[in-house]
Amino acid sequence: MSKQFKRTTVTAALIYANGPIHIGHIAGCYLPADIYVRYLRASGQDVKFISGTDEHGVPITIKAKKEGITPQEVVDKYYKIIKESFEEFGISFDIYSRTSNTVHHEMSQDVFRNLYEKGQFIEETTEQYYDEKAQTFLADRYIIGTCPKCGNENAYGDQCERCGSTLSPTELINPRSALSGVQPVMRPTKNWYLPLDKMQPMLEKYVESHPEWKTNVLGQVKSWLNDGLKPRAMTRDLDWGIKVPLPDTEGKVLYVWFDAPIGYISMTKELTEDWEKYWKDEETRLVNFIGKDNIVFHCLIFPAMCMADGRFIVADNVPANEFMNLEGDKISTSRNWAVWLHEYLREFEGKQDVLRYALAASAPENKDSDFTWGDFQTRNNSELVGILGNFVNRAVVLTQKNFDSKVPKQGELTDFDRQTLATLAEMPAKIAESVENYRLREALALMMDVARLGNKYLADTEPWKVIKQDRERTATILNIGLQITANLSILCEPFMPFTSERLLKGLNLEKFSWKDAGRADLIAEGHELAEMGLLFEKIEDATIQAQIQKLEDAKKTNELAGKTVPVLKEEIQYDDFAKMDIRIGTIIEAEKMPKSKKLLKLKIDDGLEQRTILSGIAEHFEPEAIIGKQVTFLANLAPRKMMGMESQGMILMAEDKDGSLAFVQPGKAVWNGAPVA
Repeated sequence: MSKQFKRTTVTAALIYANGPIHIGHIAGCYLPADIYVRYLRASGQDVKFISGTDEHGVPITIKAKKEGITPQEVVDKYYKIIKESFEEFGISFDIYSRTSNTVHHEMSQDVFRNLYEKGQFIEETTEQYYDEKAQTFLADRYIIGTCPKCGNENAYGDQCERCGSTLSPTELINPRSALSGVQPVMRPTKNWYLPLDKMQPMLEKYVESHPEWKTNVLGQVKSWLNDGLKPRAMTRDLDWGIKVPLPDTEGKVLYVWFDAPIGYISMTKELTEDWEKYWKDEETRLVNFIGKDNIVFHCLIFPAMCMADGRFIVADNVPANEFMNLEGDKISTSRNWAVWLHEYLREFEGKQDVLRYALAASAPENKDSDFTWGDFQTRNNSELVGILGNFVNRAVVLTQKNFDSKVPKQGELTDFDRQTLATLAEMPAKIAESVENYRLREALALMMDVARLGNKYLADTEPWKVIKQDRERTATILNIGLQITANLSILCEPFMPFTSERLLKGLNLEKFSWKDAGRADLIAEGHELAEMGLLFEKIEDATIQAQIQKLEDAKKTNELAGKTVPVLKEEIQYDDFAKMDIRIGTIIEAEKMPKSKKLLKLKIDDGLEQRTILSGIAEHFEPEAIIGKQVTFLANLAPRKMMGMESQGMILMAEDKDGSLAFVQPGKAVWNGAPVA
């Protein structure tokens, strides 16, 4: 880090409180931020870790409408689920609050009022869509229509989720209101805009002063700047949100991306009385951890707000990650194509660190990455069990077995011992450099290299063999093995805090600081170890297959939910319908047709005689299960030869969303031959 700071304020993006949290959210910003913060704390630095739920904006009202509850009930429900999931997963916020709190409303209104009084806004009246039936202006997400680029008939007014195109409501073909379904009309409305175009030179200077930012961040920001910034409305015509603190503004609220980032400041104020030094002191480093969909807001709009206000610092770094996909497909909450954190914690009890490790190891730091359950299993079984767990277990068990669980004396060192300890001493600084520069995948790999170092040391020195001839040499080997284990309790803590706790408990030690890492004397001779147990357990194929099946079931359910009732066929006259003789009959015999997967040969009692009908339902019903059932059939359909046999009618079936078939039957038993009128 080039500039030295007295303290650090770390924020992680405020997530909408309209649903649970999934692994894409975790990998995007929360786990990277937690790793960074835990390292800073271990290094003795003054740091505050701030986040919470974003409880305003259209996604909340859409969710409320969908669930049939109020927006407040939505945010109360999901705030609790999200907060508890973070706590159980070990995301170590200093405060996890919410934008519905009074202190946040007051601070957001204060910032808006300050900008207004300083003349920083442009007041502008524009034409926007209005729902005459619902009697309200429509936010972009409340306008649905046909995408002009791909033809998707259910594109939103701000984005088409099928092709990913960014849209404006006026670009939609045949727009309709998501509230009432009617076609909206254009009406004038006044809003307050932040003139980003006039602020562009100042923002360009700010961005250019940070060439160290990640390439994916700089690339997106410079693209926006090259296209030329435009004024952006900081108010909206909505009922749900923070009221605009000006006279005669009924029905207007602050734009969610105006109030949300102010939440970082208001939540810090909730946390501590000396909050101002974390937001107003130039000797404070501000780091915003976000996902790539929030880059423009944190690198341009939020800094512009802070610059215009004049009281707050701007971010020193915005280490945004790209997106994490799932099993080769984009994570989608609407399609339930996700691994939900609260479900993982319930189904993989005690395995928080396995997921932390797997997500950190494949984090989308510079480009999109993919989470697969197969990779998750391999990371656990081959790396956590096979490398880290294997080394620690050997070092501890051999000490328990041969030295009565007491740390043996470190005697005379060989060149190999000194080389191993020298490598160990170098690792904390290497890991620290990677973390400080937001290369967290690299830092995690270096931490695992320490476990590999320990494995190699034990494999090359073979204490299980040496003990038979040289107890003193074995003591030195195991002492060094235990010193490496103690170092791992420090080095793994930012990444796997629960594993660090288990290591310290098993070694019977108190928590170290980062400055202790690299030492070869962390555990004194004669120190007694406690019971360690296995750090990790293998995850079996059946467990992984159950998770994959769960995703496939979700995909199938979503596909079925997306099916719509077929459009009506071409209109016919009554005389056309009257020509059909539809009757009720009973199946008295049923058998599969030889050499056919689809056909069943049915004998039907139609009240006058017995007729044979061949029906393509063999993949849906077993012959013996349908004997005795009454069915509806077309009695006067011209006979047709199929596979050398004449079929004398057609059974009428109903097809469900999933393609399964059901007989069309009378509501009660009727006489065979009863006509359907």
